[in-house]
Amino acid sequence: MANVTLRHKAIANGKLSLYLDYYPAIINPTTGKETRREFLKLQIHAAPKNELEKAHNKETIEFAELIRSKRLIQIRDKEYGFKENINFSVNFIAFYDTIIDGYLNKGSHNNYLSWKASLNYFKAFAGNKISTHQLSLLHLKKYRAFLLSTKNLRTNKGNLAINTASSYYKKFVYVLKEAYKQNLTTTNLALHADYIKEEETHRAYLTEEELGLLWKTDIKHDIIKHMAVFSALTGLRFVDIKNLTWEKIYKDKHLGDYVQLKEQKTGNINNHPISASAYAILKLQPTIEGFVFAGIKYTQIGRPLKKWIEDAEINKKISFHNFRHSYATLQLANGTDIYTVSKLLGHKNVSTTQIYTKVMDRNKVEAANRINLDLDGLS
Repeated sequence: MANVTLRHKAIANGKLSLYLDYYPAIINPTTGKETRREFLKLQIHAAPKNELEKAHNKETIEFAELIRSKRLIQIRDKEYGFKENINFSVNFIAFYDTIIDGYLNKGSHNNYLSWKASLNYFKAFAGNKISTHQLSLLHLKKYRAFLLSTKNLRTNKGNLAINTASSYYKKFVYVLKEAYKQNLTTTNLALHADYIKEEETHRAYLTEEELGLLWKTDIKHDIIKHMAVFSALTGLRFVDIKNLTWEKIYKDKHLGDYVQLKEQKTGNINNHPISASAYAILKLQPTIEGFVFAGIKYTQIGRPLKKWIEDAEINKKISFHNFRHSYATLQLANGTDIYTVSKLLGHKNVSTTQIYTKVMDRNKVEAANRINLDLDGLS
């Protein structure tokens, strides 16, 4: 008789990855090959240090056991020719948390914190426990209204920003999609989501002159200056620069200098050409193997970067990500077509890149200078 067992495998950072062990082997529907394992993309702490970690382990294991039970019934029903007739329901909050856990070591730490914040707002709306079978279209409508009217939970002052509300609602809808994929809901509620439209924001960028000025301006930690200007010269995100190793830097007569990049955000692997100036910055680093920019975290750059901008007397609100914006804007300003810029930025869709055309609209600049008058006394 078929059996399904919940097992775990040790991974990095003191975590255990949960998976199902099938006996006998099953056919993987994606590859068509036999397999004994199904990794659940769920992680628990190998040695929980506090009550929060213990609670996480308990909820995650309960959820994994529910999946194991469902898989076992599915397999045995097929053995005896029965149709699946059992619907499972789990705590949606716990399921939401398992989705977030997958972002802990994926992408930037800020993105992980944003996911955690999105769950906090849903818990403020729905409480700590709501079953997947209880979710309805009414929850989608009421939660949307809640995000648009609630106060900022961190400051308890003013309403939540529209773009933040939009981001949190998108994350909630994504979790709904995942719940449906895993047969935890009988209806794909995400299809009926009325997304919150984001407000257009001004994306500040630095000119070539300002970047040159910054390069000449002292900063407390040179590594931050080097990484920021390298981002402006390559368009790479902080997490991609932080994870860049010397073993992924190449040179050949066709591509020149380039880095082989696996983008943390998209997972895509590509060869990313870099300029001579960008390569020169790499050569300034004291490292010769492993990570190029070693020993730096995103949380360490905020204050030094802000003071650096102020010391250069640049009156713009600039974060590290604005250096990537600068790269995109300056590429368009210097005549690079939008499709090439889109590829250089690693965007999946060119529509994502089009936001930069609003910042640097060459046609508008040219149109503004077409009408000139010879006015006495004015030059």
